[in-house]
Amino acid sequence: MAEVRLGGNPRSLRRGYFPTWEETGSPVTRPRVKVNAGSMTGLPIEDVLGDLIEAMAGGLAVLQAPPGAGKTTRVPLALLQAGAFEGRLVMLEPRRLAARAAAERMAQMLGESVGQTVGYRMRGATKISDATRIEVVTDGILTRMIQSQPDLAGVGLIVFDEFHERSLNADLGLALASDIRGALRDDLKLLVMSATLDAQPVADLLGAPILTSEGQSFPVTTKWLPRPLSPNAQFEATVADLVQDAATNETGSILVFLPGEAEIRRVMARLDLPDIDIRPLYGALPFSDQRAAIAPSDKRKIVLATSIAETSLTIEDIRIVIDAGRARRAQFDQRSGMSRLVTVPVSRAEADQRRGRAGRVGPGTCYRMWSKPEGGALPSFPPAEIEAADLTGLALDLANWGATPGDLAFLTPPPEGAFRQARELLNLLGALKTERITEHGRAMAATPAHPRLAHMMGQSDVRAAEIAALLGERDPLPRGAGADFSKRLKALEAPGPDANRAVIARARQDAKRLRRFCSGPKRSVGEMLALAYPDRIGLRRPGQDPRYILSGGKGAVLPAEDNLANARMIVALDLDGSGREATCRLAAPLTEAELRDIHGDAFVFRTTCVWSKRHRRVEARQQECFGALILKDTIWNDAPEEQIATALLQGVRDLGLNTLNWSKSATLLRARVIAAYDPGLELPDWSDAALLDRLEDWLLPYLSGLRDIGDLKKLDPHSALQADLGWDVSQKLDQLAPAQITTPLGRQIAVDYSGETPAIAVRLQEMLGATTHPTIGPAKTPIQITLLSPAQRPIQITTDLPGFWDGSYADVRKDMRARYPRHNWPEDPRAADPTLRAKPRKR
Repeated sequence: MAEVRLGGNPRSLRRGYFPTWEETGSPVTRPRVKVNAGSMTGLPIEDVLGDLIEAMAGGLAVLQAPPGAGKTTRVPLALLQAGAFEGRLVMLEPRRLAARAAAERMAQMLGESVGQTVGYRMRGATKISDATRIEVVTDGILTRMIQSQPDLAGVGLIVFDEFHERSLNADLGLALASDIRGALRDDLKLLVMSATLDAQPVADLLGAPILTSEGQSFPVTTKWLPRPLSPNAQFEATVADLVQDAATNETGSILVFLPGEAEIRRVMARLDLPDIDIRPLYGALPFSDQRAAIAPSDKRKIVLATSIAETSLTIEDIRIVIDAGRARRAQFDQRSGMSRLVTVPVSRAEADQRRGRAGRVGPGTCYRMWSKPEGGALPSFPPAEIEAADLTGLALDLANWGATPGDLAFLTPPPEGAFRQARELLNLLGALKTERITEHGRAMAATPAHPRLAHMMGQSDVRAAEIAALLGERDPLPRGAGADFSKRLKALEAPGPDANRAVIARARQDAKRLRRFCSGPKRSVGEMLALAYPDRIGLRRPGQDPRYILSGGKGAVLPAEDNLANARMIVALDLDGSGREATCRLAAPLTEAELRDIHGDAFVFRTTCVWSKRHRRVEARQQECFGALILKDTIWNDAPEEQIATALLQGVRDLGLNTLNWSKSATLLRARVIAAYDPGLELPDWSDAALLDRLEDWLLPYLSGLRDIGDLKKLDPHSALQADLGWDVSQKLDQLAPAQITTPLGRQIAVDYSGETPAIAVRLQEMLGATTHPTIGPAKTPIQITLLSPAQRPIQITTDLPGFWDGSYADVRKDMRARYPRHNWPEDPRAADPTLRAKPRKR
């Protein structure tokens, strides 16, 4: 493709102007139209419908078709009209807006109302009847259908639409449906439809043929930034400037992709385009506003959307796409056990889908807010949700199905660590016992809520439904409202002027739906939340700051000005998931009495003897604990001596061996063993690392009565080392590395083992007559001999005494005879007798 550079000043980002772009134009592909008499549509997907119907006779197929090809609305109707399945067709659609829009469009194509031949089922909204043959469902609904009726009686075909989005529920649904087809229903048909996914792995997983539709493509000119955006550039301001520029210089409606609602609102606040209809589009928007964003308009339109607009939805008259290059994904942090939203660069597949939206109704333009070289560093596809999500719900569904991840055909298996952590939480919630699902767990699996909230509702009265509904929504109060959850409950009853009315309305609707799952006694708000989050119960740490240790072992902190900052105990509901001490964004107070009331059976009494690094002593305590929380802590006065001694070993490891009172005898003994050590001999390894590793073996019996660093500094380890060596090995040590050696004169001289080489210092005359050099150890290491003059001054250092006699001794003799004429300096030192005597003075 040709590249051209447009003129302009790349340094300017003033309103109404955007920097130089790199531009490419895609070749024109004329849409291939084949009208089906039964549908009266001219959608590109028509070209493959015949082959698809034929392939579905075998029960399995994978269909690749780009956005705009018509697969979502045309394929189910074509399969219905062809009699390609018995009973009902259930189509899984990842997004609520897309599911509703698809059902409405198919019903319109049939000249019917939704709920007749075509219906939908989603959280809080269902339109189906006995006449319904095509049922569009959202994430989670299919899984509950399968769990409640494993044979899926009455369902002849399941269609997984937009499978490239790789939602967790789509992956699970496909794995469960494949299992049903293999074990219970060989007549159950499965069709996977995708826009950008590499279809081969799915086809291989299912053993299915792949069909591809070319789709409808108008030319799209792609423009990149000439260079990466400056780190100092304001993101929303840059997007707003580009929208202003495109609205001024281009024709047609504009679709802008932004990562989230906050960015959408900030960009909207910066736009000044009175003659254009500006519409937001994101998942939490009221449905009426979502429909208004995608509906035809008499005016030119700018739609500011999240990734909800990437696929499935058709927005009329979009000719320009502005891709800000960012996406927001939920990411589960195994260290904190919490999920958080992170903003990341889009993948190339997502960018291609966004670009394609500009070419659905005619030639278009796509602005990409990154440079062309940066595009090469983008990942090919976004990660599957199963790779980064909280897997608690998945683990519960699999336990309810009686399967492990290895039993099912997952396109991407769940990560072992995250899945194990999810099962640990389910054990804590009472959903699992001895690796099997409990009756309570089955009730939780049948509840349309996160397992935490399902557990809470099953153990509480109907007010738990309001809590679950609020926690299932975004925060209805604006930033700065504080962390106190009770404010949200009050807003649910009587929303103030700052409350998000749409969120409140959805929460109220969900609460009504969830009340039937509440079957427990009346509890306080703190108790109910502590049921849902037993691992996030926080106890205030000592000190002025509102810092908490959570029952799961992590740390949390509240802003100092928050009205919960003085609470002794809290339940942390929402944390930012960062670092060892996360900021708590939503919490509720809890009393110790409430904690004991609901989790009393989980309290444990323990005694501890531990080495305190801070105080450098053993501290023996008796504690009453809930998880990592220590609620009562008293001194253990009669702690057994053996436990104290064991704890003191950690003090030695912490402070090091030099803390002990090493006497000369202990130091010498250790040095001799180190000098003579050989892995093939019986001598122990007394290096620092080895001794610290074996403290329990040699030092522990000698720590009785000791408690702190002062006691350790008085402890001479000689007896402990001698006992570790034993009698027999001590005898061998005396042979290999003796404490003393015998000179030719018969005198015992201590060997110095403190240096790198064992050494002695001796008068030269005492070594006369020696014909071999003394050695130690299995390697026959020569002892370093310092030969002294009669005045005890060093005159020669040698590790080869015979070589000295034969070599430099003659020069030494010549010099020493002049200095010390009364002492013996024989001509042949090998044959001379050793002596320490001087010649008598001449009279």
